[in-house]
Amino acid sequence: MTQSAHTPQLLWQPSEEFMAGTNLRHYMDWLAQTRDLHFGDYHALQQWSAQELGAFWGSLWEYFGIMARQPYAEVLGSRQMPEAQWFTGSTLNYAEHVFRNKTAEFPALLYQSELGPLQSLSWAELERQVASVAQALREQGVGVGDRVAAYMPNIPETLVAFLAAASLGAVWSSCSPDFGTQSALDRFRQIEPKVLFAVDGYRYGGKEISRLSEVGELVAGLPSLGQLVLVPQLDPAVRVAGQAVWSDWLGHDAPLTFTPVPFEHPLWILYSSGTTGLPKGIVHSQGGILLEHLKSLTLQANVKRGDRMFWFTTTGWMMWNLLAGGLLVGATVVLFDGNPNYPTPATLWQLAEDTRLTSFGTSPAFLAGTRKAGIEPGQQFDLSTLQNVGVTGSPLPSDTAEWVYEHVKKDIWLTSSSGGTDVCTGFVGGSALVPVYAGEIQAPYLGVAVKALSDDGQPLDQEVGELVVMQPMPSMPIYFWNDPSGERYRSSYFDTFPGQWRQGDFIRFTERGSCVIQGRSDSTLNRFGVRMGTAEIYRLVESLPEIHESLIIGAELGGGDYYMPLFVVLSPGAVLDDALKDRIRDRIRTGLSARQLPDDIFAVHDIPHTLNGKKLEVPIKKLYMGVPLEKAANPDATANPAALHDFVALAQAYRQERGLDQPRS
Repeated sequence: MTQSAHTPQLLWQPSEEFMAGTNLRHYMDWLAQTRDLHFGDYHALQQWSAQELGAFWGSLWEYFGIMARQPYAEVLGSRQMPEAQWFTGSTLNYAEHVFRNKTAEFPALLYQSELGPLQSLSWAELERQVASVAQALREQGVGVGDRVAAYMPNIPETLVAFLAAASLGAVWSSCSPDFGTQSALDRFRQIEPKVLFAVDGYRYGGKEISRLSEVGELVAGLPSLGQLVLVPQLDPAVRVAGQAVWSDWLGHDAPLTFTPVPFEHPLWILYSSGTTGLPKGIVHSQGGILLEHLKSLTLQANVKRGDRMFWFTTTGWMMWNLLAGGLLVGATVVLFDGNPNYPTPATLWQLAEDTRLTSFGTSPAFLAGTRKAGIEPGQQFDLSTLQNVGVTGSPLPSDTAEWVYEHVKKDIWLTSSSGGTDVCTGFVGGSALVPVYAGEIQAPYLGVAVKALSDDGQPLDQEVGELVVMQPMPSMPIYFWNDPSGERYRSSYFDTFPGQWRQGDFIRFTERGSCVIQGRSDSTLNRFGVRMGTAEIYRLVESLPEIHESLIIGAELGGGDYYMPLFVVLSPGAVLDDALKDRIRDRIRTGLSARQLPDDIFAVHDIPHTLNGKKLEVPIKKLYMGVPLEKAANPDATANPAALHDFVALAQAYRQERGLDQPRS
């Protein structure tokens, strides 16, 4: 497959038969029958949903049969952001909506880790365990509004503990156990949990990694803690004096009950990356997440009752929270804990075959890695049940998308989405009723009034601008934790365009209604007065077989000087010689323009990422601007902190060579 700059490659066109069986078409038919609302295509429906917020979200309340103990007085009491008021007066419970799907027809969970083979958990057993843990939480005095934290991997026990907390109206928060102690404390100290669930360790890449020392430090560093619940993974007999173990908490014989809470009551606390400061505690509501995840999974992802849904994620990323939402729509949720490349880079494709996945969620980097490893998923594995491959976390390069159709499945529905932890969903992503073009995201999500705006706030058509949401969404944060005045919340999203949500991404909409994410606007390259996103450079550079991964920054050095270095991680056996540097520059020059050519190209051992997998562009930029490492980045909040070493050395050498070694704070 090929693609020109002006005519993107059409990769997939939904058939009439496919569209007729989609949840979206069912919803549109329901609107026609119950509301006399008729839409010719998805884009007409999306435009209505983004303009008529009350009518749209009110229709979803009825369509999904929301079980409210108290009905709402008004769908949208105020549109003003960030103080929008949704479904005023209503009370409900997230966990109650999960268990209305219980059935003996298929399991609730399938799960696999490096510690054991594929296993399943029935709906009946899930309900029993959640009821038992909820009763144990009650006995610890946990009730409405109390915080329950978890230092846990992506295993069934984590999901059980979350549902138990939600059933009580308690507030959930989790970190993956690969977080360092300080990084976890930076999050959990803020919220003062009463109970902490934690594992003794985990296995990753064939190595057992104990976390008992870190758990002890967490307990000592959380004075609010009344109870640690240890979940043995490496040693079934492990105990911590004076603390409970998971098996003790499964021995309660109690019915599962649900505490109704207001629509806007906190469900969980997620966190910003924390790479350059204390992580912000982002609080989402029970009702907002319930409605948004029902919408995004049912209408955008087309997940149906009995489907088997997987996303490769840890419990420290919002995709774990969205994956848990699969239970809201009656899907079987597939959990995996381990290294996706162990024992081979085909591990997750084998999981797809073994679990007969219908939906496979991953990242562009994983797909690129599969490609470079020479794996042929469509030939090596039975993917006959697979209907959708979803990707997020970074823009999906055109050539990787084309590879999926050539080497995974020709009739697959490939969806790329962009959103954020901030709203725990997507702004733009998949639609089962529109085509897939290489390098593009299909469409804005329903109910999302998203635009590309210029610096002066004017809408842009087919031009790159700031991604701005013009109207409120139910899953926008209700507040930040420990931000009583709302100042941190407002300054994070609403300072640039007052009353409108600025996400911090560059986006361009096409004449087809699709869009392209151009990269983070806070890491924008600005050479010769021309602003450029980084995503296109990564797509071009990383399409070379010698390049495993890359990172580019643009640093303002004072006096009008601007320095734009490119860093590359080489594939095994490759050498960064002059010939390869010339090929890299030629690829950028012909694919973009000479303005995007880097000043220097360096080979590094690794590219640093946040714990959520995003490249650390801004902290590396700050190093070159003279900011000390301890102020530029928090290594404990970095997935691979050793990767920072190369960049610190390169930045120091550059500044010393040019007499710029006076640090700036």
